[in-house]
Amino acid sequence: MSNAREFIDFWVENSVHAVEQYRTVGASQDVAELTRRLVEAAEGQGISEAELRAEIGDISDYIEGRLKAANRAENERRKPV
Repeated sequence: MSNAREFIDFWVENSVHAVEQYRTVGASQDVAELTRRLVEAAEGQGISEAELRAEIGDISDYIEGRLKAANRAENERRKPV
């Protein structure tokens, strides 16, 4: 696994949260904001935007997909049994 991929997985785990957790400090449902944060954080670790794209394709599309998945999982978790 590449450093870029490891960083992406770590960042998503810690930065992309379901809407029900929106009040979490720093949590956002804004894809553009999350994309900017990921690119800035990666650059701070010496990982370029091009390296991110090589791993996941379009960064905004990837984050949007992860956000939708987090929201779906939270909705499923909250359904009455």
